[in-house]
Amino acid sequence: MCDGRQTLTTGRAARELELRTGEFELATQLGEVRTVPAGRDDRPGGAGSLGRRRVPAAEIARLQAEPGFPEALRGRIRAVSTTEAAALMGVGPGRVLRLTRAGCFGPVRFYVNRYGAVVWLYLASEVTGFAAREPALMRGNTPAAMRVMLDSGQDWRARQWRSRRVAQLMGQTDDPWESAAVIAAVLPPEELASVAEDPLERSLLRRLRPTLASVITVTPAARESFERVVTAEEFDEVLWYRVNLSRGLERARREDPGRLRTPAATASTTRPGQPPSFLNSPSWTTETSILPSRS
Repeated sequence: MCDGRQTLTTGRAARELELRTGEFELATQLGEVRTVPAGRDDRPGGAGSLGRRRVPAAEIARLQAEPGFPEALRGRIRAVSTTEAAALMGVGPGRVLRLTRAGCFGPVRFYVNRYGAVVWLYLASEVTGFAAREPALMRGNTPAAMRVMLDSGQDWRARQWRSRRVAQLMGQTDDPWESAAVIAAVLPPEELASVAEDPLERSLLRRLRPTLASVITVTPAARESFERVVTAEEFDEVLWYRVNLSRGLERARREDPGRLRTPAATASTTRPGQPPSFLNSPSWTTETSILPSRS
């Protein structure tokens, strides 16, 4: 039971919906399967209410009653590789690569192969939808503006994945500290430290850090590639997240200042005899509502 409702663990829900683990994870991220928080976990290593989710039994029943279950559900969450996307669009893989690097449509998942190369996956419905909307881009020369972008080495795939994933996680919580932790999760450590100067705040953000992606990395090269995907790099993107984190922290400080006074937060960053740094924190009043976007 969760808030008086019967709920299932994610593993049980995946079996009931006849989905593999990866399929179920993507279905929840896309909102095809609704989940609810299983409870907040502020312990070291916990991830707040974002880290533990359950599926209402009513949601399982709704999906099972849909015409064409489970194939219809699988069709809505079908993810395809670049080669498969090219077949769906009726073009060559090279054109799909150029379109995705230019940000025409973004990936929904990725994995890292044993050589450390990132393999992007795209939602089949978005691929076919884009091809139907932009037939001119399926044939002929690449537009001049896009060609200039590609010749300069721009690649929007990781950036678009981060933007999508951050928006998904932000939509799962109303908690101000958890919202700030979502944004903090994609910032480089030095950028995070320059925005969240209070060590207590950084400690809390680390404990609440959500899982951005479930990717197996068995080699140093694979781990390095994974970190590059989940971490913002370009100046304007980093600046965007910095601004949003600053405003998110202002909201969190104002709405839930007592969260920093938890024993775990104080013990992890304060030496004996040293007053917690939150005692010297200023008051903040600015609202925040900005989410990442391409613009």
